[in-house]
Amino acid sequence: MPRRKTSGRKKSPAWQRKAGKNPKGGLNAKGRASYKRQTGGTLKAPVKSGDNPRRASFLARMGGMPGPERKNGKPTRLLLSLRAWGASSKADAKRKAAAISKRNKAKKKRK
Repeated sequence: MPRRKTSGRKKSPAWQRKAGKNPKGGLNAKGRASYKRQTGGTLKAPVKSGDNPRRASFLARMGGMPGPERKNGKPTRLLLSLRAWGASSKADAKRKAAAISKRNKAKKKRK
C-alpha cells in the first residue's frame, strides 16, 4: 500500500483544533487525551451538577472572564463551556459558585 505524502508540517494537537473540541462546550475525550500527552497535565470531564468544589471553582473563574458571551448572535466558547458546567451565563455562574461554596462550608462546619 503506497504511503501518503505529508506536507512536512505537523498537525497541531487535537485540543487546539476542532477535532478535540466538544460542540456543546469544552473539550471532548480526544481533546483531553491530547492535552495530557502534550503537557502532562490532566483534565477531567465537566461536573454538570452537584456541590463539587471543582465545579464551584470553575464557575467562579469562568464567570469572571473577560469577553462576550455571544458574538454575531452565536454563543462563544466561553458561554458553551459555562452551559456544559450547568450555568446559563457569567452572572449565573458567579451566583452558583457562591452558593455551592457556601453549602460546602456549611457541610464542613457540621462535621
